[in-house]
Amino acid sequence: MQAACEQGLHDADQRDFAIVSVTSDAPVRLLHLHSTFAPGGKERRAVRLMNAFGPKVHHAIVSAIPEETGAAAEIDRSIPVTWPRKFPALKGSPTPGRLKLIAEAMRGYDLVLSYNWGAMDAVMAHTLFGQMLDLPPLIHHEDGFSDDERVRLSRRRNWYRRIGLGRARALVVPSETLEEIALTAWAQPIGRVRRIPNGIDTAAFAGEPRPDALPGLVKRPGEFWIGTMAGLRSVKNLTALVRASAPLPEFCHLVIVGEGPDRDAIRAEAERLGVEHRIHLPGFAAQPERYVGLFDVFSLSSHSEQFPISLVEAMAAGRPVVAYGVGDVADIVSPENRELIVPPGDEAALSAAIGSLVYDLDRRALLRKANRAKARAQFDEAAMIAAYRRLYASALGRATLP
Repeated sequence: MQAACEQGLHDADQRDFAIVSVTSDAPVRLLHLHSTFAPGGKERRAVRLMNAFGPKVHHAIVSAIPEETGAAAEIDRSIPVTWPRKFPALKGSPTPGRLKLIAEAMRGYDLVLSYNWGAMDAVMAHTLFGQMLDLPPLIHHEDGFSDDERVRLSRRRNWYRRIGLGRARALVVPSETLEEIALTAWAQPIGRVRRIPNGIDTAAFAGEPRPDALPGLVKRPGEFWIGTMAGLRSVKNLTALVRASAPLPEFCHLVIVGEGPDRDAIRAEAERLGVEHRIHLPGFAAQPERYVGLFDVFSLSSHSEQFPISLVEAMAAGRPVVAYGVGDVADIVSPENRELIVPPGDEAALSAAIGSLVYDLDRRALLRKANRAKARAQFDEAAMIAAYRRLYASALGRATLP
């Protein structure tokens, strides 16, 4: 492929991109290449880092799915952000000409940050043409897999990642599971792989929410809420959570906060089971610290997760957790909560675990205390932000970000 790409240089379209020289007083320009910028875990983490770095760091954001940019709603207004409209598509056949166009579009920035498989063509372009075009350093982030790799990793993608990541400054993963995959299946050298656990502002989740904190929905006295926050996509397996909630008592309600293409399928499953009056889809809601505390139990039914931020947010709010044991989920929750992490795909076990908490107030109180304590001790965002700040500054050749 290397030879083919070099031959393709003669045929590639020529485009000019301005190169900006960076002085010590100039703002740092970061280019973010996302598989999607819809409100999800990796996007919300990127936004928190943008806000933490402050207005002296400028951000250009590209989404492989241009219409999915909802996570931008949480970017602080003081943060300089642009959306390069003429940036070449991140999706398509990885021909030499197309990859060279993507590489040329990276010029003029100080650091390139790429995210997940949807941006891997850009990573490959950087490896193939980075030296020739004198491109800025690139750091790639992997947070998990979509539905097509949830059961088995793709050999073709493994091979492509091995080559594409060959000149990346670092590969960042949040979980031990992904770290092992990076070192083995993707054959990355140990010095390139950096594991940085996801973190949140745990103190923000300490307060008690108002019953009407979720738009269009009010928690009424006596209701038991099973809650989750997720993109409504097939990999999140949310129809399983509908089925697990259906046999529970009438006062038990399932609240799914998020947006995505599976909304109609979730609603149809609820109607099929005759529980549509107990299944609530309020859409995406920003600032989860305002409403996560309304959930009596937080649940995840995903086919695949690695280090879900929503899980840590629920723990910081003192919520018991019932979930499938995928990724690092069982290690993230407190030891007291671990027996409520059930085998992936076992809907009966998921339902039974949720049901075991409905009337057990003492156990719920114990789990609230244990999960909140672990979140505060191990997953506060201060450590995460400091780790990313050091990594990005090192790639930029700076002591720290401005």
